Amino acid sequence: MDQVKIGRFISQMRKEKGLTQKQLGEELLISDKTVSKWETGKGLPEVSLMLPLCEKLGINVNELLTGERIPDEDYKKKAEENIMDIMREKEESIRKIIISVIVCVITILAGCTLIIVAGLAELETWQRVLLIAIAVVVMAGGIAVAVLEDISAGTYECTHCGTRFVPSAKSYIFGAHTLTKRILTCPKCGKHSYCTRRLTH
Repeated sequence: MDQVKIGRFISQMRKEKGLTQKQLGEELLISDKTVSKWETGKGLPEVSLMLPLCEKLGINVNELLTGERIPDEDYKKKAEENIMDIMREKEESIRKIIISVIVCVITILAGCTLIIVAGLAELETWQRVLLIAIAVVVMAGGIAVAVLEDISAGTYECTHCGTRFVPSAKSYIFGAHTLTKRILTCPKCGKHSYCTRRLTH
């Protein structure tokens, strides 16, 4: 989905309805900054806000996700394209998660193997130190790659306000987590809590 195109369309529809960003935000119980973020293509409306937004702008969800008015004869085709885009995004997120797990496992196995060899083999001290240093570098590099892949796989959704966001690497690494949730600070409401992983933006 083209976020910039969708943003321009939201802006156009809002202006046609004679609403300011602040007025639209008040009707949807959100800030004008959130509306501005949508209109500048820096984010998409949360799923929970799509229907209310469409109702206020006099459009349907398919038109919102396409970023343009859709003639009746093209409606079905555009709906199918939007569904395929969402499915592709989910598949890409799953692929990134799988890659991050594989990289992490291989990295840890390689690092541990080097450390075991350094401890058990008859080597000079400098050789042991070198092997351990290589093991640390391999593990640190592999984990960094795994983290970057995992962060870019989808978004996290705040349980308080429903905002979806991509966390910083620091907050991601230090956030306690389960398989599907991670303790993060929401950039919108500022609440620090378990946020749910979503496979789409």
